[in-house]
Amino acid sequence: MPSVSPPGPGAKLGEREFVALMAMIMALQALCIDSMLPALGIMAEDLGVSDPNQRQLIVGVYLIAAGIGALFPGALADRYGRRPVLFASLAAYVALTVACALVTDFTALLVLRAAQAITSAGLSVLPNAIIRDRFSGDRMARAQSTVAVIFMIVPMAAPSFGQAVLAVASWRWIFGGMALLGVMVWIWAWIRLPETLNPEYRQAIAPRAIARNMWTAASNRASMGYVIGAALLVSGLFGYINSAQQLVAEHFGAGTAFPLIFALMAGGMAVANFFNSRIVERFGARRVSHTALLAFICVSALQVWMAHLPHQTLWQFVPVMSLNMCLMGFLGANFGSIALQPFARIAGAASSFQMFVRMAVAASLGAVIGQAYDGTAQPLAWSLLAGGIAALGLVLYSEQGRLFRRLTPPGVVRPVSGPDVR
Repeated sequence: MPSVSPPGPGAKLGEREFVALMAMIMALQALCIDSMLPALGIMAEDLGVSDPNQRQLIVGVYLIAAGIGALFPGALADRYGRRPVLFASLAAYVALTVACALVTDFTALLVLRAAQAITSAGLSVLPNAIIRDRFSGDRMARAQSTVAVIFMIVPMAAPSFGQAVLAVASWRWIFGGMALLGVMVWIWAWIRLPETLNPEYRQAIAPRAIARNMWTAASNRASMGYVIGAALLVSGLFGYINSAQQLVAEHFGAGTAFPLIFALMAGGMAVANFFNSRIVERFGARRVSHTALLAFICVSALQVWMAHLPHQTLWQFVPVMSLNMCLMGFLGANFGSIALQPFARIAGAASSFQMFVRMAVAASLGAVIGQAYDGTAQPLAWSLLAGGIAALGLVLYSEQGRLFRRLTPPGVVRPVSGPDVR
C-alpha cells in the first residue's frame, strides 16, 4: 500500500500503521464506554445507587458530554495543528481516567466522567480531520472503513476486558487499564505521527471566522442530511449500549455470557466495515450506504414485530439486532465521508461541528431510549425503526430526492478569508 506522508517535514508513516493509529486513538473513547458495561451494577452498588436505571448515567453522561466537547478541538486544530490538540486530549484522558479510579461518590464520578469526555473529545474529532487531510472521496470512505475495522476490535473486547478485571480485582482497575492504554497510544503518536495540516490551510482563532466556518458546515445541504441522519441511526445504537446490561444480561438471562454475546454482535459491525472498505471504491459511498439504509429499515420493522412477541427469547433478539448492527457498518463510515467531503480547507472545524451534532443528538436520544427501558426490547426496537425512517428522509433531502447516485468529487468549500497565520 502507498505511504502516507505529511505536507511538511516529518517521517513517512505507512498507510497500514496510519490507519491502525487512527483506530486506536478513536478506540480510547469506545473503551471508556464499553468496558464499563459489565461493572455498572457493581459500581452503582459500591457507590450507593439503588435505582437500576440510574446506573446507565455512567455511560449516558459520558456520551452527552463527549458531544458537547466535540465542538471545540477542530477549530483549535485548524489553527495550531493536529498534533498539539491531540496530545492535550490524550493527557486529559489519562489524568481524568486515574481520577475516576479514585472516586468514592457517584455524583463525583459522573462529574469526572463528563469532564473526561469534554476534555478528551479531540480523540473522536481529530482522526476524521487527519484522515481528511490525507484522502478524499470514496478513498476517504475506504480509509474510514478500514479504521472502523480495527476500531471495532476494542468495543468487541472491552466488555470482556471489564469482566476479566472484575474476576481478579475491583472495578477501579478497569480505569487503571484504560489509563495505561492511553499512555501507550500517546507514546506511539508522539513518535510516529507527523503533523498533517497543510500550513496553507491554517485558520486564525477569531470568533467571527470560527462562527462563519461552523455556519458553512451547518448550512451545507449536501452534508447536513447525512450528519443528522447518522445521529438518528446512532441514537438507537447508544440506546442499546445504555440498556444492554439490563436487557441482555438480566432480562434475557445472558448473565456472565453477556460480554461474549456483546462482542459477537459488535463483530458484525467490524465485518461489515471490512467488506465496505473493499467495495466502496468500486460502487461508491452513496450506493452502498443507501442500499444499507433501506435494508436497515426492513430489519428494524422485523425487530419491532419480534419485540412484541409474547415471550421473546435471547436467541430471537440477538440475530436480528446483530444484523442491524452489521448494517450500521455500511452506514457510519460512508455517511461520515460524504458529509466531510466538501470541507478540505476547514476539515477540523467541520469535523468538530459534525461530531458535535452527531454526538449531542445521538447521546441525548440514546439516554432517553435507555431510560425508557421497561423490561422488554420494545422501546429499543421502535427507536431503531423511527431512526431509520427519519434518516432516509434526511438523505433524500441532501440528495434532492435521488438515491444511488455516484457523484464526481464536489468542489471544495473555501474557508473564511483572513490574514496569513502560517
